Amino acid sequence: MSIVLSVIGLTRYYGRIRAVDGMSFTVSRGSVFGLLGPNGSGKTTTLSMVMGSVIPQSGRFYWFGNELNSPSVYTKIGSLIEAPRFYPYLTLEQNLLIIAKIKSVGINDIRRVLKIVRLWDRRSSSYDTLSLGMKQRLGIAGALLGNPEVLVLDEPANALDPEGIADIRNIIREESSRGRTIIMASHILDEVEKVCSHVAIMKKGRIIADGPVKELLAEGDILIVSARELEKLQAVLEHSMLVTSVSRENDTLVLSLKKETSPKDINELAFHEGVILTRLEPKKKTLETQFLELVKQEPNNA
Repeated sequence: MSIVLSVIGLTRYYGRIRAVDGMSFTVSRGSVFGLLGPNGSGKTTTLSMVMGSVIPQSGRFYWFGNELNSPSVYTKIGSLIEAPRFYPYLTLEQNLLIIAKIKSVGINDIRRVLKIVRLWDRRSSSYDTLSLGMKQRLGIAGALLGNPEVLVLDEPANALDPEGIADIRNIIREESSRGRTIIMASHILDEVEKVCSHVAIMKKGRIIADGPVKELLAEGDILIVSARELEKLQAVLEHSMLVTSVSRENDTLVLSLKKETSPKDINELAFHEGVILTRLEPKKKTLETQFLELVKQEPNNA
């Protein structure tokens, strides 16, 4: 799979504040790559640097194997960094016409992008009549003008209600299914888990973990077990060297396994003690759990 974006050691200071500190990552073609972190972690600054609107003090980045220094590279990328900016008393079509002219895109593309974000029926409405979610969708429509290969979105679901968040999620999924590479920054953990194929977790301008979402949600850390002799099983497990904790939830036990322990070890221990397991199920950690654990464990270097 080819690389769309390579970031190597990007650094940006604002006074004494390290907004981005030696950031490095790659984005593969066709992936949905999420920069996940709390507010102030450097997500917007990172996206602004790779889009050329903020100059890094050190490091470099490459789009499609080239530095971002030619109009031909820009035409392959559509972006929505921070809040969308439109003229409030112009219609949706009129606002997009201005963007189309700036991008040297044919006006026929306006119909296509408004249909993608489901705003074609509102094309003659003025911008200031739109809800917050509609305004965000119009911003994505502007980014999609010219049919770019890559879509860069900064907090696309920020401050939206559940319906607005669902709309943005569906648009991202649909564009991904068309083969478009999407890079998005978000502090909404659940949304990143639902739409992204890869994620980089940020804290204080640095990446503290990254990889495919499925790997960051790897099973095995937590195990749910049950048996008819539940109290006996609980006592056996609590006195074993295989788990770090045992908690009871109704008719099941939730085990936190030691790193070297496998579900097979738990099954064999129970069988050796004369207890037959009726349930043995690895439980996935949510991305939120992983995120909070990583941020808590990472030392504060500020």
